[in-house]
Amino acid sequence: MTFEEVMLQLEAMGTEQTKKTFFRHGVREPVFGVKVGDLKKLVKEVKKNQDLALTLYDSGNHDAMYLAGLTVNPKTMTKERLQEWVEKAYWYMLSEYTVAGVTAESAYARELALKWIGASEEMIAACGWSVYANFISITPDEQLDLQEIRGLLNKVEQSIHSERNRVRYTMNGFVIAVGSYVEALAKEAVETAEQIGAVRVDVGNTACKVPLATDYIHKVEALGKQGNKKKTCIC
Repeated sequence: MTFEEVMLQLEAMGTEQTKKTFFRHGVREPVFGVKVGDLKKLVKEVKKNQDLALTLYDSGNHDAMYLAGLTVNPKTMTKERLQEWVEKAYWYMLSEYTVAGVTAESAYARELALKWIGASEEMIAACGWSVYANFISITPDEQLDLQEIRGLLNKVEQSIHSERNRVRYTMNGFVIAVGSYVEALAKEAVETAEQIGAVRVDVGNTACKVPLATDYIHKVEALGKQGNKKKTCIC
């Protein structure tokens, strides 16, 4: 498929109702309003052409950008390209899911996660925490720097409630990821979760809720899934 053909397909798949939902969450034009489940119907076609995936992201159209994240090969992404992507990720679906997932499966996951966590831009900092959380979910424990993760748990405990809105959300998600995927640090993650308690995030005119980290981790433990790694974090 060509870029023009994909964009015509996306336009045909979009609905006004989905656009309205996206606008409540923070998207801006251009956007067609395509559900993620419908975007996945185009994945096989676009995956055959990595240049096409990159062009889709550069288009600035939200649906095309999200599709790019589902189809690009993370192993081919350069550090410079990932930096370009995060700088264009203007709202949380792109920063916390699209760019975070691709970066977590790239060769620069830890390096960029740590760099972005300290960013002054809210969406980039939120992306950094999401990258590290996703990286944890797919990486064997023996390849993780447990001391570094302990330091990040401490950073969350000390600063989460004074952080920016979406950064609070992804910090909370990071604690959940540690408690769910890293058995050696599960107890420490629960202790951090107990210390931070409920995390308040302005989710706008939506029904979204911020999960309580302690409850989430305990549910994973009760299901016997603590420490179970995912094969991919791109979704």
